[in-house]
Amino acid sequence: MTFFRFLNGQGLAGFAVSICLALLLLLQKGETRHWKAASHKLEQLYRGEQNAFAATVANYRRAAEAARAADRANAERVASEQNAINQRISDDFEARLSAARAAAERLRQQVRTASTDPSRGGAAGMPALSAAAGQSAQAPGEDGLPDRLLATEQAIQLEELIEWVRQQAKVDPQTDPRSR
Repeated sequence: MTFFRFLNGQGLAGFAVSICLALLLLLQKGETRHWKAASHKLEQLYRGEQNAFAATVANYRRAAEAARAADRANAERVASEQNAINQRISDDFEARLSAARAAAERLRQQVRTASTDPSRGGAAGMPALSAAAGQSAQAPGEDGLPDRLLATEQAIQLEELIEWVRQQAKVDPQTDPRSR
């Protein structure tokens, strides 16, 4: 019976307040669990974003390094091709120049021989040269051979330069010919 004594106005109010506080405590515990779960999900999402970002940065760095390596290899390929072209053109130039100089020297020898021995062993005689052409001490360029040799050398040089430009223009610095 003592229990009914508490059922007066103050007792009922205290009882109602206790029940309300218990309900609020239960609601608070539920909210706490809810936000902990949401926080855990957000934390996982954040970690996933961080991992994705780190993977993106790593992929970018790998791709950039691969691109730099490809650029270095391409530059080495282009330099190698250009050096080969330079060497080939230089060798051709030197060979053609040597051949032209040798031919000029043979012509000089023939001119000297023709001026001293016009009949040359049974062959048909050459027309007689003038006295001025037969002189041994000629000024440079009088027989025309040095001027012609110089013109020939310059023509060879120009032809080889044109060929060098054509060959260099064929080298594509942007693409690897193995990928075509």
